[in-house]
Amino acid sequence: MVALVDCNAFYCSCERAFNPALAHRPVVVLSNNDGCVIARTAEAKALDIPMGVPMHTLAPLIEKHNIAVFSSNYALYGDMSARVMTVLGQFAPDIEVYSIDEAFLDLKGFEAFNLVEYGSHIVTYTKQATGIPVSIGISKTKTLAKLANKLAKKNKDSKGVCVLATDEDIHSALRAFPIADVWGIGSKHAQRLHDMGVKTAFDFIQLPPHWVHKHMSIVGLRLWEELRGKPCYDLELSSPAKKNICTSRSFGKMLDNLSDIEEAIANHAASCGEKLRRQHSCASLITVFVATNPFRKDTPQYTNSISLMLPHPVNNAPELIHYAKHGLNIVFKKGYLYKKVGVIVQELTPESTLQTSLFRDTEQDEKKQKLMQTLDKLNRQFGKNTVKMAAQGTAEQRWKLRQEKCSPHYTTQFKDIFLVKAG
Repeated sequence: MVALVDCNAFYCSCERAFNPALAHRPVVVLSNNDGCVIARTAEAKALDIPMGVPMHTLAPLIEKHNIAVFSSNYALYGDMSARVMTVLGQFAPDIEVYSIDEAFLDLKGFEAFNLVEYGSHIVTYTKQATGIPVSIGISKTKTLAKLANKLAKKNKDSKGVCVLATDEDIHSALRAFPIADVWGIGSKHAQRLHDMGVKTAFDFIQLPPHWVHKHMSIVGLRLWEELRGKPCYDLELSSPAKKNICTSRSFGKMLDNLSDIEEAIANHAASCGEKLRRQHSCASLITVFVATNPFRKDTPQYTNSISLMLPHPVNNAPELIHYAKHGLNIVFKKGYLYKKVGVIVQELTPESTLQTSLFRDTEQDEKKQKLMQTLDKLNRQFGKNTVKMAAQGTAEQRWKLRQEKCSPHYTTQFKDIFLVKAG
């Protein structure tokens, strides 16, 4: 058996965890630069606030219904996610962290337990330990567990737990589950199946396997098998190394000054370096791109990018910043208001298998490696960018995201820790 634990309205729940006054209030969280709604509580959904709606269109609704609005606080959400995953790790021998708010638990051998009670214990304890409400779906495969989790969220009487253990329970759930809502069924396949009269997940598993393989490839066939109770996907207990890494952000306001944009590029390159070192990889290719705002038809439009092969694979910040700034100076043009820039590092190779050069200064490489190890250690201990390269800037960063409604960093910055006053 496998369980999928999913945090309910995770970003909003993180805000509520540190502000009890929000308990029954509609809450929404906004995307980068406070653009669109990307998370909603049940109370906000009840007001028919759709996902992705632009913030500026909600002003009358926000005032009328006293909706709490927050900018994305990714430092808080990331830390709270780590806390939730640590708690969930106590309930199973193996755990796959599937996303920031989802995890699969391996419950092999737990069949003798009352899985409804065990699931309820996970839900209750996780809420007590972290303040984050979760729902759990338990079944024979990852796909069925995902389906069960959706049913747990929809059915209020389930109290956040749905177990599909028997064939009878599974078939009953599949008969009522729309094919378009099945995990792994894209919109094109859903439409094609619907046109054929396949409207539910149960209809789908009645199709001949050879037809599924022919028209939906091996991926579709594995999905078909999983819905029939045959596991095709094992838990991924360690994240595979990324094949490329991209760091980019839209500016809080449009910029035309090269020095400001260079500072942003330096920060993106340094961030790529930190991610490379975290997975023990080095990059041989770096791409820099710039773009104006395509939604501003009243300003000239320009987008461009350039890829540079590096003399040797690297993951240290100074070299990545150097080549990123060189690329920026090639593609940058005066007379445009830029909205977004980014850095992509590609052609990644493991640190342990680097091809060295006869003329490479290995002593200098060792110094850079020690410098980066020290920098990473300090930033892990005292917070992101506690120590950074001078090129990343020290004064006000005009390119920063607009986060006018950001909550305090309760768990990651000393200045935002709660103060308790004893009377």
